[in-house]
Amino acid sequence: FSDPAERELLTRLRQLGLTFEEDQGPVSNRLQDMVFVLTGTLSSCSRDEAKERIESLGGKVSSSVSKKTSYVVAGEKAGSKLEKAESLGVPILDESQFLQMLESER
Repeated sequence: FSDPAERELLTRLRQLGLTFEEDQGPVSNRLQDMVFVLTGTLSSCSRDEAKERIESLGGKVSSSVSKKTSYVVAGEKAGSKLEKAESLGVPILDESQFLQMLESER
């Protein structure tokens, strides 16, 4: 912050007890360059929790299947995304395989 007014504002906010956290980024990059698509219902976690877990390991989550998709994670009642993955030859993981991948990559 090169503007003295901005620095003064930050100083005053800190004096009032405001703290700033640094963005830690991914915990690990072991899923870097991997793109996951989630479909169906997962019993062990919500879709948002699964997305957070993937992103914390450096992976990305997409809402649609394409040739750039690394894996489709298929929960209960998986629908058209599963069919598209099969037609494109994208690897499909069931929930237990997905959880195993997350654990074994530690």
